Amino acid sequence: MAQMTHQGSCHCGAVRFHVDLDLEHPAITCNCSICARSGTMLAFVPSSEFKLDQGEDNLTDYQFNKKMIHHMFCKTCGIKTFGRGARPDGSEMVAVNVRCLEDVDLATIPTKQFDGKAI
Repeated sequence: MAQMTHQGSCHCGAVRFHVDLDLEHPAITCNCSICARSGTMLAFVPSSEFKLDQGEDNLTDYQFNKKMIHHMFCKTCGIKTFGRGARPDGSEMVAVNVRCLEDVDLATIPTKQFDGKAI
């Protein structure tokens, strides 16, 4: 598949973005309290590979625990499209909810389980 540009959005379309990523790399499914409840499938990219096209004013930021990740939600439909944070080396990253990407067959996306509950 290799790296491609993918379009994504929340359910109502108020928040739209595009991201360059390679969906042959496994997406992360996590069992932490927020991921387990929201059912996200995450792909992590450097912030330079992510562009919010519309809806900055329609986003709500939610943080919990150590407040290291900004979980971004659409104010209108409540969909968690992406999160912002930093890698261990301090570089900015974006965690994109693969389930919000358009024209992606989720059944073909390899996944890797992360034990976020243990953190």
